[in-house]
Amino acid sequence: MANHKSALKRIRSNAAKRLRNRYQAKSARTAIKNIRKATDKSAAFEMLPTVFSMLDKLAKRNVIHRNKAANQKSKLAKFVGKL
Repeated sequence: MANHKSALKRIRSNAAKRLRNRYQAKSARTAIKNIRKATDKSAAFEMLPTVFSMLDKLAKRNVIHRNKAANQKSKLAKFVGKL
């Protein structure tokens, strides 16, 4: 157990940040799955900007690596282009 007030606060804030990061990462994964399930090109094309934005925000906040975000964006764009 932590011995200092600041350490206790750090534990609380880390837990809150962890939950927020997990929620945002899971939301992005779900949005990616929805694009991959889409059969209509126009619907998938409309979802791309929001998913790209989610991935960029996750990379900016170091929830995922920036190269992973770039790879996922590239693969999604390629997938939607082939629909």
